[in-house]
Amino acid sequence: MAPRLNLICGNALDEMKKIPDGSIHLIATDPPYNLNKDYGKTRDKMEFQEYLDFSRAWLLEAKRILTENGSIYVFMGMKYISYLYSIMEQELGMTFNSWITWHYTQGIGKTKGFSPRHDDILFFTKDPQKFTFNLDAIRIPQKYYRSVNNMRGANPGNVWEFSHVHYCSKNRKPHPTQKPEGLFERIILASSNEGDSVLDPFVGSGTLLRVCQQTNRNGIGIEINPEYIELAQERLNVPFHGFDSIDARMKRLPENLTDPHFREQYIENHIQWFLKNHPKEIPEILAEVQKKYGNTAGTEEIPFLSEQMFLDLGNCAAQQ
Repeated sequence: MAPRLNLICGNALDEMKKIPDGSIHLIATDPPYNLNKDYGKTRDKMEFQEYLDFSRAWLLEAKRILTENGSIYVFMGMKYISYLYSIMEQELGMTFNSWITWHYTQGIGKTKGFSPRHDDILFFTKDPQKFTFNLDAIRIPQKYYRSVNNMRGANPGNVWEFSHVHYCSKNRKPHPTQKPEGLFERIILASSNEGDSVLDPFVGSGTLLRVCQQTNRNGIGIEINPEYIELAQERLNVPFHGFDSIDARMKRLPENLTDPHFREQYIENHIQWFLKNHPKEIPEILAEVQKKYGNTAGTEEIPFLSEQMFLDLGNCAAQQ
């Protein structure tokens, strides 16, 4: 059954109040940072206390509508993140899980002071113990194969490196703070299950809904600007050829896959585990296999690596 995807044009707080108690499994959102950005219909500029009151109001609604095993991820800049942390933990009684740093290599340049190269993501849960976390769905490949390791991969840690969606990218929309799909892919796979309801009350260009669409979650996106609603809907109608960003470690091939039989099995698993939503990256990992293990890699004999699949991958890469 196809996931239900619902775009709502309206004020986030007003629309959240219409959502029933305990009906949302995951909230993942990139709210305004109060940095005077122009969002078309609104401008992100409030007085200090006004912004904290606004944040407190929508976070209170977020807690109300989360299921008992639900989680919330909030993107935030450094100026206000400590205040949001205090609201969520001290005032709302939610449970802190992780402070995630999203590191990127390009951003604002400064001539006096250090240029910022990260945003932060607060991960809180409604219950301290009973919450969804699918570690196997978000593992990254090991650097070295050892029989004692979990070859399903390692925990990605709390520092994530994803490139911005560059302005030259075909997936770039005219939105000032569009986030990479790879970020939301990791969050959604980790903290929800197929068929769950996932909400972004500040959906912007629709990244969360695009990821929900491809991971079989029911997505709700709220956005006050009708032009962004149109952008998001257009994005949902475009054929899928893979998410627009990936953690480079997902393409990492263990260094010492010396056993040919195990190597064939591992390569097939690697693609299923780590590159399922990133088909254009598969030729690169196969080239790395050939580079490291030559003609003994055995990839020609792996059933899923059919000639048609290579053709499809080539077409996919060309369309990017």
